[in-house]
Amino acid sequence: MKKILFSHSYFLRFDPKQWEIGQPYAPLGTLYAAAYMRANGYDVSLFDTMFAYGPDEVIAYLEQYRPDYFVLYDDGFNYLTKMCLTNMREAAFRMSKLAKEYGCKVIVSSSDSTDRYEEYLNEGADFVLIGEAELTLQELLDTINNDDASLLQVQGLAYKGADGIIKTGRRNVLKDLDGLPMPAWDLIDIEPYRKCWLSHAGYFSMNMGTTRGCPFKCNWCAKPIYGNRYNSRSPQNVVAELKYLKNKFQFDHIWFCDDIFGLKPGWVKEFAALVEQEQLQFKFKIQSRADLLLQDDNIKFLAASGCDNVWIGAESGSQKILDAMDKGITIAQIKEATRLLKKYGIKPSFFIQFGYLGETKADIEKTIEMINDLLPYSIGVSVSYPLPGTVFYEKVKQDMKEKTNWTDSDELQLMFHNTYQPAFYKQLHRYVQENYRKHLAIEQAKKVLREPAGISFAGLRKIMSILYYAPSVFIAKLKLNTLEKPTKVIYE
Repeated sequence: MKKILFSHSYFLRFDPKQWEIGQPYAPLGTLYAAAYMRANGYDVSLFDTMFAYGPDEVIAYLEQYRPDYFVLYDDGFNYLTKMCLTNMREAAFRMSKLAKEYGCKVIVSSSDSTDRYEEYLNEGADFVLIGEAELTLQELLDTINNDDASLLQVQGLAYKGADGIIKTGRRNVLKDLDGLPMPAWDLIDIEPYRKCWLSHAGYFSMNMGTTRGCPFKCNWCAKPIYGNRYNSRSPQNVVAELKYLKNKFQFDHIWFCDDIFGLKPGWVKEFAALVEQEQLQFKFKIQSRADLLLQDDNIKFLAASGCDNVWIGAESGSQKILDAMDKGITIAQIKEATRLLKKYGIKPSFFIQFGYLGETKADIEKTIEMINDLLPYSIGVSVSYPLPGTVFYEKVKQDMKEKTNWTDSDELQLMFHNTYQPAFYKQLHRYVQENYRKHLAIEQAKKVLREPAGISFAGLRKIMSILYYAPSVFIAKLKLNTLEKPTKVIYE
């Protein structure tokens, strides 16, 4: 039986911001691939890099398992791997070279290698799997093991041939997700994850995927793995895995890491009924769109099934910018979705993006006003990040000569010329976050004045934080003003 050592290239210690946050999720995509190959007759093992100190730790696994194949299969469900951080790319190159030294065939599947397959092939990979890769991996290994030279028949593959790099046709995505085996959760040592979550958040969260792909066409959003098709597991299949994970790991919380949760009509309603029927008690968070949340009592059924937090891709408070992004949502929908989520006891959280093409000071001010007016539970603030395969990338790629990826997730470097200099956007991130927290504290103070009997210690601490945030916001704004001189606007 041929042996495969699976790994991935996300090292939590290489991402200082995420290490400090301390809320890691297991490499779900890697576990799916390992489960699929095991179901097809291969002996699989895993080197989980999440808590490793560096790529050289793979050596111990190569010596212990002596695998025939080293498969570097990144988690396509996690936005951190979709960002293609250079710290992780360099670690992937190092592991690939080490595996070659131990006689392995090296196979890589990731968002980054799909975009940069030539680089990966030049840095030690024998094959790069393009797009959704479980079936491609099986067909590739079966072809190699059968001494069949017809690699050209394997769709979704890039490799070096006699006359240069060969790239075969793209593989269609899987439609029957229920036909996949459950992720190989037995390969993971879950205790470091549990310990990290409990020490940083006070509860233990795990990740699950119920869908693959996204049919919407936001022009900055890259989809190198699952594309624009949208396929969904059945509610029954999802609930079966929830029961397994609850019994095996006793989680407190689930992150459904879909790009869009519950898009299929009637799915959320059926899911809520099954959760109640099985008497599953847990909280979960999802990602969704403001317009979808307003359909078919979706928010009501999300609340009934245990949804605690919904992250909305709000992006901007300017309708002009939303339309430029091809978001397909309105400011009015963001406001109404936020109102309804709060009504049903669900925390609304916003993804916010500054620095999109054509964004002016007035657009930025509209976004800040929206945040402070709606006061979401949490905000994730970033700057526009061009990734290959997007309309946005094509507009700015000629301007990205010195830098094309961030080193880690906290770099927040604007990598193309826009209305303001990159330092302005870095300071804007700090100002927006602190201004938001100041407004949360003010709102808490107003609540205490309305209901003084309900004051808690945590609420009192939030009110007292005004003493910190008021001067801090003032200073942050002064620094922002010094960086506000516009640069030459190249794009409209």
